[in-house]
Amino acid sequence: MDLYSLTPIDLMVAAGLVLALGVVQIILGLGLFRTLAFNSVRMVLQLLLVGVILKAVFDAATLPWILLIAMVMMGLAGYEVVARQKRAIRGWHGYGIGLAAMSATALIVTVLALTLMIETDPWYEPQYAIPLLGMILGNTMTGIGLALNNLTQTAWQSRVEIEARLVLGHSVRAATAELRSDSMRAGLIPTLNMLAAAGVISLPGMMTGQILAGSPPVEAVKYQILIMFLITAATGFGSLVAVQLGARRLFDARDRLRLDRLRSGR
Repeated sequence: MDLYSLTPIDLMVAAGLVLALGVVQIILGLGLFRTLAFNSVRMVLQLLLVGVILKAVFDAATLPWILLIAMVMMGLAGYEVVARQKRAIRGWHGYGIGLAAMSATALIVTVLALTLMIETDPWYEPQYAIPLLGMILGNTMTGIGLALNNLTQTAWQSRVEIEARLVLGHSVRAATAELRSDSMRAGLIPTLNMLAAAGVISLPGMMTGQILAGSPPVEAVKYQILIMFLITAATGFGSLVAVQLGARRLFDARDRLRLDRLRSGR
């Protein structure tokens, strides 16, 4: 079964639905039309650019190009982690924590999947490596962003309680145990919801794409199960690493809570 090609008119009809949503928002006075329009245009331009770049990379299929794209993807994801937080850790530490947590999980999980499970030849086959990294990185980015946002927000709101525990002789680890646990849960909530809804409420994206492209449903299901396990592992470990590094950054060498290391809330 061949994949049906979409025409520009098909895309314009879909864009018209988003435009209609924007008109409704204007009528209701929600104030989201500009954001919706900007992000929609940005999405189209980004995907068109990615399509051109991926075509060139697929044709070349060289490891240096793939590594360059992976580094760019991780670098931008690190920025998005910081940008989505209300009280992010100031300076390069905030960016570095998110980037390190993603690099230590998403990249490692992707390489393991390519070499031990899918076993592509070569292992960095761009048709598999780039989309796989993108899916894992996108979900890991969301989980880490939520975990760090919960960590810094809750630390700010609970500063009196944390300092009281420190005064009573608790170690930093003991004083922040509940904070770290709650933050890691916050990072995993979207992934847990995804696991619960898969196949019952929604058909996941990769599975849907493979079925539309003509793959046997059972084969598409196997790939989707693999992807969801990889996403869960990367998001869980990424949130764990980010929360541990972020919690440590909230204290100085003398174990004093340093909320001046957080930027002001927006």
